[in-house]
Amino acid sequence: MSSLVDLEEALAHLTRHVEEMSDVIARQDREIDRLTARVQMLMNREAEREADSSGSIPLADQKPPHW
Repeated sequence: MSSLVDLEEALAHLTRHVEEMSDVIARQDREIDRLTARVQMLMNREAEREADSSGSIPLADQKPPHW
């Protein structure tokens, strides 16, 4: 009978760990979605900025004035 109790305890611990891991994965999925949206927004903003400066050299590609 003791081994049955041991198995039930082990199952209860494993079930708790699976539920905790599921919560962590769900939270990480929401964070990934949020970060993906932020990166997309930044990429769109940069594309608009580059389009607005049509014909001019982007500041990052310009030589410093002392060259």
